[in-house]
Amino acid sequence: MIKTIVKLTASIFIAQAAGAIGGLVTAPAITTWYPTQRKPPFNPPNWIFGPVWTILYTLMGVALYLVWRRGDEAPEMKPQINRAITIFGIQLGLNTLWSFLFFGLKSPRYALAEIGFLWASILAAIIMFFPISAVAAILLIPYILWVSFASVLNYYIWQLNR
Repeated sequence: MIKTIVKLTASIFIAQAAGAIGGLVTAPAITTWYPTQRKPPFNPPNWIFGPVWTILYTLMGVALYLVWRRGDEAPEMKPQINRAITIFGIQLGLNTLWSFLFFGLKSPRYALAEIGFLWASILAAIIMFFPISAVAAILLIPYILWVSFASVLNYYIWQLNR
């Protein structure tokens, strides 16, 4: 039981930490640079991003936990699980990188180029998670949908501010 709680807590912490790191560079730009950018009419209000990302990072953490836990239940799947967790780590790194490109460098252009890699890595994580834990894969679907929306939003912000 303790091992389960530690793994679940660590998994959620890892995902939330990625969000917090991205938030360090995002927060200053939200009140300075970002308000100066022209945005499409479907741009959500700023207050929506925090709650949405908190939920998404929590879902990512739970998904990671479900895959990680499976290694204890099915040791023969360890190589497959390790590859899936590696892909998950890559997408988490790309997620954080996007914040640095968009808000830190103030470059919707570079962020748009990078978000394609992020989207592909999320899809790869979903595909790799599915045979290990279908629930874990399903938990990543809201994330890829939000990143799909963010990609469109990123594109329009880039276009409107060139």
